[in-house]
Amino acid sequence: MTEPLPPAETFDPAAAGSPDGGRWDLPRFDRFAVESVEPDVTAMLETAAAGFEEIEANVQPTYAATVTATDRLFEPFEKIWGPVGHLMGVQNSKALRDAHAAVLPAIVRFGLKTSQSRPLYDALVALRDGPEWRDLSGVQQRIVNQKILAAELAGVALEGEAKERFNALSEEASKLSTEFSNHVLDATKAFSLTLTEPEEVEGLPKTARRLFAAAYNEAKEASDAEATPENGPWRVTLDGPALTQFLSHAARRDLRETLYRAHITKASRKGDTPSEDDNEPLIGRILQIRQEMAELLGYPHFAAVSLAEKMAPDVAAVQKLHADLLGAAKDGAEQDMADLKPLAERYGLDEIRHWDVGFLAERLREERFEFTDEDLRPYFALPNVLDGLFQLCHRLFGITVEHADGEAPVWHRDVRFFRVKNEDGQVVAGFYLDPYSRPADKRGGAWMGDCLGRRRNADGSLQLPVAYLVCNGTPPTGDTPSLMSFREVETLFHEFGHGLQHMLTTVEEPGAAGISGVEWDAVELPSQFMENWCYHRPTLMGFAKHHESGEPLPEDLYEKIVKARTFRAGSQMCRQIGFGASDMTLHSTPEVAGDSAAALALHRKTLTRVSVLPPLEEDRTLCSFSHIFAGGYAAGYYSYKWAEVLSADAFAAFEEAGLDDEAAVAETGRRFRDTVLSLGGGEDPMTVFERFRGRPPQPDALLRHSGLASR
Repeated sequence: MTEPLPPAETFDPAAAGSPDGGRWDLPRFDRFAVESVEPDVTAMLETAAAGFEEIEANVQPTYAATVTATDRLFEPFEKIWGPVGHLMGVQNSKALRDAHAAVLPAIVRFGLKTSQSRPLYDALVALRDGPEWRDLSGVQQRIVNQKILAAELAGVALEGEAKERFNALSEEASKLSTEFSNHVLDATKAFSLTLTEPEEVEGLPKTARRLFAAAYNEAKEASDAEATPENGPWRVTLDGPALTQFLSHAARRDLRETLYRAHITKASRKGDTPSEDDNEPLIGRILQIRQEMAELLGYPHFAAVSLAEKMAPDVAAVQKLHADLLGAAKDGAEQDMADLKPLAERYGLDEIRHWDVGFLAERLREERFEFTDEDLRPYFALPNVLDGLFQLCHRLFGITVEHADGEAPVWHRDVRFFRVKNEDGQVVAGFYLDPYSRPADKRGGAWMGDCLGRRRNADGSLQLPVAYLVCNGTPPTGDTPSLMSFREVETLFHEFGHGLQHMLTTVEEPGAAGISGVEWDAVELPSQFMENWCYHRPTLMGFAKHHESGEPLPEDLYEKIVKARTFRAGSQMCRQIGFGASDMTLHSTPEVAGDSAAALALHRKTLTRVSVLPPLEEDRTLCSFSHIFAGGYAAGYYSYKWAEVLSADAFAAFEEAGLDDEAAVAETGRRFRDTVLSLGGGEDPMTVFERFRGRPPQPDALLRHSGLASR
């Protein structure tokens, strides 16, 4: 599975000149055994339970006896439980699911026990109200306040039957979220179209045919003939790259419809017959659990619980954000649809259906800007894109990224490992990159995960941060490297932005290092900020080189990419607002709790209000909305737009400094590094932003970058 590894148990970055004897102890994925999960986690929890009893018995209103002691208690979770959760996303299997499910209830119960500890809570409150408070740093004070709030939201004040009920609901919610995620993965994997006739793949570019032929070969029986991109057969699935390619390029309207309908009904019942991967019953129950838990805590609905830990003060503030943006976006979306109608007439379509939009939009983009995704892909080979990304980070933040394959055990042969050095040449962080789509065992989407966090160990040494960067990009085929779509390039930059905040933190308290402790509606700031650099000429032209000839991207293609940036921006913004508004409405409307049909109807109603083309009656995309039912975005999906205001305004600081002025860009980049990336969750995000920008955020840059400022 992996290349041979050095015999050392622990790679020591100190040997490479890391500061303060920094080090990391990486997970041994090469030795991971599913059968060890249950005994290892059980032993870990037994040790942790004994340790927590000792903490409670000796707790004092001091930072060391409360925060530091509990942080130490959870350190083993990083090495034992963390890799299990990570592998659930990138190397899923029935055996791993069973092992995960077997220990998850105990994990949840222990988490509740620690967060609901009355002795620990009382000590934290006494610390906040006592004489030692003024001796704590601002970071430490913020951590204490966040832990007090977290304990209150975890039900620390509950007693008797209310506490028992709250804990039972918490355990069930965790189980259902895992089931929801597994169902989406199973449904994605279960559906495929096998095409055998050339006319069925008419319109599909070479990259897509290569992708679909490779998918067929991976799934075929050993006795079946090998597929070729030219002659097929071709296997089309519902994973991201395949879905996008087919809906954008396939000339056969009936096949686009088949794939689209499969997509919007994924992980839902099949007709009137429930299926094993049907998430519809889970939706109502998850919403019901969240509503009941909110009421037990004294809140009117779950949205209020969620917002208690975020920047946005209340539901009304989120609704105002959506309304303000929708005012500009809806006009743009209506014009987007009007622009497609003449093209639809040319294709003989009497009306534009959902499965036509992507196809027509791609044809219009090709006509209007005179380029296709296929024209760009040869210039975006993954190795070149990575080099360009790393060079950008060197210019902006003074860091150097080095290949370090072989220094870290990996979970798949495609996974790479890198180390990060600061301006003094000292190793300060590391990261894994898992770049390609693997529908069989890897969930869709892209994300940054926390492998190891930055912290000061008990022996005084410094643990350096290590991140997981996971994408689902177009895989290489044969001797051809991964040729990325421009959107995949943006996604890579986005996830690396998250990684930068995790890796470049200078905070050494686990509760505030990197993205820990960052309010959820601010966490997308660095990721969305990094996307802007994909349109920066020196950056893009620095890595956009033809993978065979080495020729740079033609100047006219670069100019077309920039012009196309705002193409259908109104439609895209309406889509994001629709999902954000639906999420917030579902979690602030107690009446739909427990009623999956009502939740699905409310979701469609919300999308209809913000969309130019209303969703189909059978639309059940809520059944695959993993962000809110299996991720961290419940009553928080609005965060993408909330943080996009911050990220666009942050990039505007570079525009104002002068994007062509290397010294000014470097100076501004260092300031961004030393505030947004460095301070992490150690300060209030609005304070951090104002320290970088010199003023509160303004929405003007977002509307300007989206081409909607004048609407």
